[in-house]
Amino acid sequence: MADNKAPASVNINSKGKDEHSYDAIVIGSGISGGWAAKELCEKGLKTLVLERGRDVEHIKDYPTATMPPWEFKHRGELALNIHQKNPIASRCYAFNEETQHFFVKDDEHPYLQTKPFDWIRGYQVGGKSLLWARWTQRWSDLDFEANAKDGVGVDWPIRYKDIAPWYSYAEKFAGISGNRDGLPQVPDGEFLPPMEMNILEKHFKSSIEKNYPGRNLIISRTANLSKGINGRGPCQYRNLCYRGCPFGGYFSSNSATLPAAAATGNFTLRPFSVVHSIIYDEKSQRATGVRVIDTNTFHATEYFAKIIFVNASTINSTLILLNSTSSRFPNGLGNDSGALGHYLMDHNYRGRLYGEHPGFKDSYYYGRRPTGVYLPRFRNLNDSGKENFLRGYAFAGSGSRSQGDVPDGVGIGKDFKESLTEPGLWQMNMNGMGECLPDVNNKVSLDANNKDKWGIPLLNIDCKYGDNEIRMTKDILETGAEMLEKAGFKNVTQFNTEQAPGLAIHEMGTARMGKDPRTSVLNAHNQVWNAPNVFVTDGACMTSSACQNPSLTYMALTARAADYAVRELKNGNI
Repeated sequence: MADNKAPASVNINSKGKDEHSYDAIVIGSGISGGWAAKELCEKGLKTLVLERGRDVEHIKDYPTATMPPWEFKHRGELALNIHQKNPIASRCYAFNEETQHFFVKDDEHPYLQTKPFDWIRGYQVGGKSLLWARWTQRWSDLDFEANAKDGVGVDWPIRYKDIAPWYSYAEKFAGISGNRDGLPQVPDGEFLPPMEMNILEKHFKSSIEKNYPGRNLIISRTANLSKGINGRGPCQYRNLCYRGCPFGGYFSSNSATLPAAAATGNFTLRPFSVVHSIIYDEKSQRATGVRVIDTNTFHATEYFAKIIFVNASTINSTLILLNSTSSRFPNGLGNDSGALGHYLMDHNYRGRLYGEHPGFKDSYYYGRRPTGVYLPRFRNLNDSGKENFLRGYAFAGSGSRSQGDVPDGVGIGKDFKESLTEPGLWQMNMNGMGECLPDVNNKVSLDANNKDKWGIPLLNIDCKYGDNEIRMTKDILETGAEMLEKAGFKNVTQFNTEQAPGLAIHEMGTARMGKDPRTSVLNAHNQVWNAPNVFVTDGACMTSSACQNPSLTYMALTARAADYAVRELKNGNI
């Protein structure tokens, strides 16, 4: 149960402003926070990174990274008591015996749900960059112009040309394997050599592109290193990424950005630091620092800086802004528009498909490729042929061979064991990735009557998929099944998971960018309107969701905002 009052032990534990002052403070150490730390440190700013969870050092703190299956007590499955105690976390596909130490358990930071929302979190240095699926597609002007064209939400204050150089900058450092496919809806990037499709995926690609002009199945663009860069990688094709990779074969804050920040000598990391709020000075009209509560001791400390980057992940970043009240901002820092907390989005992953293929029994593959295949958006690409829903969706998929064709009724003995030594049928799994429209009624708010153990109001999430997402799911299932059947797949199964928002783990919005301070929280440089030394560059800043995986866009926006912030600081404007 949540506490209804702050712990009695909370007190300001200050050693003086000078000892707690930095050039910059970054709240959060996940994908965007790591990038903010790297960029600010490399530009010469003494930077404090605050993380509410424990420290996780690259390689040393990946306890299950090299464990074989037989060393796990439950062979990788969750123990029943863990599953029962964590109904929310247990719904996540990656939460198991091998990875549970990187997930927030349900009782560790409770929240309220007006409507069901599965909030999946990772509170440790590196955040969810240790757990992400690593798919990295660029957005295009199809996405940045969509709100304006459809009259939904507000117009993005940027276009593809504004962020394209920063996509390249992020890709070169992070390391993205992929192919240059020449598709305008997912612009090409700075790629390492692509990983290879297997024979079933190549067959599916051929069938799709023959029967459906304008649809193109491509190898996924992923932050798995097909060759080593910057002392990391290459990928070892173990597909154990969620355990933490001791080879640095995929991009994470722990393996890449935080070490780069530390190498500058300008980096200070403080784990176990729950950010209570941002301190705003009404005289200077600037934020001056942050209030921090020690995760374990509950002692409060204030830290001060000239620039503050808020990268606590979408919902927690907005929680901090909402809790940062003053007479100037009684409803949350930068909330003159009233938009703060609203327009929460999560991708629509409800539509899933499966099919078996009777052919290619003389072919197999080597290794466990940690990537898949991707069918970029093909619906509503232009003004002709509009569907009965706005925007579009993509498909993620992969082909593989099952383990053994077990004879009917056989579950023990010689025949059963021998059947398991031979590969079974080829199969294809597909998952729709649908855009979620921004909706003012999808929101987060603070409940002042219920507080967590650090004395911070509990967050209440009120979010659901709308009619547009429901119609889109129907098309995902029908279209996916048709493509599988056309390619010769049998036993094609389509199902709607009807899962609540949250499980895509692509939460976006709630502190959106815009052109007008009357309708948005941030400007074109991710800068809080009327608090110009505060920047928000994680998923909270997103004005729409597109249907591409969003993390690469967070990286690019963060690098771009950090460059702008340092220039403005040097010019005396913030």
